[in-house]
Amino acid sequence: MNPTRNQPFVIGVAGGSGSGKSTVTREVLKSIGPEMVAVVMQDDYYLDQTHMSPPDRRKTNYDHPAAFDWPLMLQHVQALRNGQAIEMPEYDFAADNRSSKTITVKPAPVIVIEGLFALYDADLRDMMSLKIFVDTAADVRFIRRLQRDMAERGRSAESVINQYLETVRPMHKQFIEPTKRNADVILPHGANGPAVDIITTKVVSLIRDLDRV
Repeated sequence: MNPTRNQPFVIGVAGGSGSGKSTVTREVLKSIGPEMVAVVMQDDYYLDQTHMSPPDRRKTNYDHPAAFDWPLMLQHVQALRNGQAIEMPEYDFAADNRSSKTITVKPAPVIVIEGLFALYDADLRDMMSLKIFVDTAADVRFIRRLQRDMAERGRSAESVINQYLETVRPMHKQFIEPTKRNADVILPHGANGPAVDIITTKVVSLIRDLDRV
């Protein structure tokens, strides 16, 4: 769990939809400073679906590992580790497709990789200094997802519920929950304050040690 001057400290933050992954990421940014952290959002690495009709796009199982562009994500994380800026894709959930825009992410001493499957791929895990799984009760995750998708993504309650029953819940059990065993740290009860404080304090200490080298 030690960064070097030539290699950034890479943190993987995984967990189910609505588990509190973004809260952990925000706390890391707040503790270290946004200028010290490069954030890679796995949600933005869904495969491009320009070749598909809008109705077919809506049928995509977004909770399956095959929905992601793994080669591009691995390439981008490696580039950041090598000190190179990347143009991260931006996903448009209203259109069920990648936006024409990209997000410039500059290299930084700390890289946070946040996503459902952040701990799924072995090659991605090998780049990580710290692997975190945010473990939250299913009912809490569902309520958060329902509120988010209706407020931010223009979804109806019925469509969110149907998606949860058809793909989100079974995919969580089949693919996401098992990645918990790949974690160095499991945060019980979601992104609870004391656990997050311990992690951010440790990361801040490591970065300060690096500055003194």
